[in-house]
Formats: sequence, structure tokens, C-alpha cells
Amino acid sequence: MGSDIRVLVVDEDQDVLDLTVTFLERESDAITALPESSANTALDRIRTEDVDCVVSDYRMPEMDGLELYDAVGDHDGDLPFFLLTAADDADTAAAAEAAGVTGFIRKGAGTEHYTDLADRIETAVGE
Repeated sequence: MGSDIRVLVVDEDQDVLDLTVTFLERESDAITALPESSANTALDRIRTEDVDCVVSDYRMPEMDGLELYDAVGDHDGDLPFFLLTAADDADTAAAAEAAGVTGFIRKGAGTEHYTDLADRIETAVGE
């Protein structure tokens, strides 16, 4: 299967962004990860490029991941959106669920969360 799922990955931390892009593409031949370190620039890309899914950090300087989710929803309410975050509190997870994000994945040691994320992206985009 070729690369046919275009995933915009948004994280202001360049090292984390690079790791996420690398591992998503390693986990799935179907995924092409498009890195973006700015939430505002990510919104511009969503408006001008074909994107099948968004994966965003929660804590970012311009706007948090839920604010980005709302802004993305104003453009395309059907675009799958995953929060990938180190925030390990029930309030953040509950807020993400209440907002309607497609998925909430906690960053952690190891790479298992990337496998889970890639599987969930493929499922969400395939629906």
C-alpha cells in the first residue's frame, strides 16, 4: 500500500515533532506525515493543502490543541483530529472527549503510543 493518508503533525517542540513524524511513517506505509511547528501555520496548511488527519500537541504557545481543534472544525468539521500530549491529567482528557476530538493519546516512554496512534489514524481516515 502506498502513502495515501496525509497527516499534519503539529508540535512546537522540534525534537518531538521530528520523532512523531519519523515514528508515524515507520509504523504505517500508508501515512505521510507533514510536520508543522506553528498552530497558525498549520491552519493555513489545512486551508490550502489536502490533509486527511491532524495530530496535535496540547500545550502550545499560540493556541492549545483544543483551540486548534475548534479552528480546524470551523474549516472541516469531519477531519479526524488527535491530541498527542504529555498532559497526564483527567481534566485534559475529559475536555478533549467533551470537545469531540477523534482521539487522545498520551506521550510516554517507548514507542508503543506511536503504534496505537498510527492504527487509530488508519481507522479514522478509513471510516
